[in-house]
Amino acid sequence: MGQPDPEQPVVAGPIRVVIAEDEAIVRMDLREILTEEGYEVVGESGRGDEAVELVRQHRPDLAILDVKMPGMDGLAAARAIAEIGGVGTLVLTAFSQRDLVEAARNAGVLAYLVKPFEREDLVPAIEVALARFSELRALEAAHADLRERAQVLEDRLETRKLVDRAKGILIDDAGMRESDAFAFIQRKAMNERRSMQEVAQEVVEGSLRP
Repeated sequence: MGQPDPEQPVVAGPIRVVIAEDEAIVRMDLREILTEEGYEVVGESGRGDEAVELVRQHRPDLAILDVKMPGMDGLAAARAIAEIGGVGTLVLTAFSQRDLVEAARNAGVLAYLVKPFEREDLVPAIEVALARFSELRALEAAHADLRERAQVLEDRLETRKLVDRAKGILIDDAGMRESDAFAFIQRKAMNERRSMQEVAQEVVEGSLRP
């Protein structure tokens, strides 16, 4: 299983964005800039709780969230969006204190932008958020691949242990040689299109004998 390339865009086609900003003028400016820069605004709100629902409904690539909003603040919304998964987050704030930045990181925010901002500030911040999100997805995919491989190895080990136990029983109870005991389990599994683990389990439980 290959890892996604962090340098590739998160999706093909226009980046889909949800905007959550309680100041209507700022929200309108955001929408205008994003549209002119080729992004697709799929939803907008002035409330944090509504932004979470918009994300749940539209599954955008990015959510731009103001920190101070009614209903739910931007950091709480970012945490809720992180639980939904599959969406990057960029936070807008009028402050740049270290504790706020740390809280944003803990909420799963991938980038932040201090207001007031210019067009030339917004687009790079969006690209940073999307690039970090892509990197996180690549890491998650790699970890999932490792977990899957570890599970396969564990299953194989458990099957081998069970087959060895079954062989021992067949050797002791049926007087088989080890090679014949293994062949019996393998043949039974093949003929009945079952796993060797299932057949071995029946031998161990005493419900199957030659």
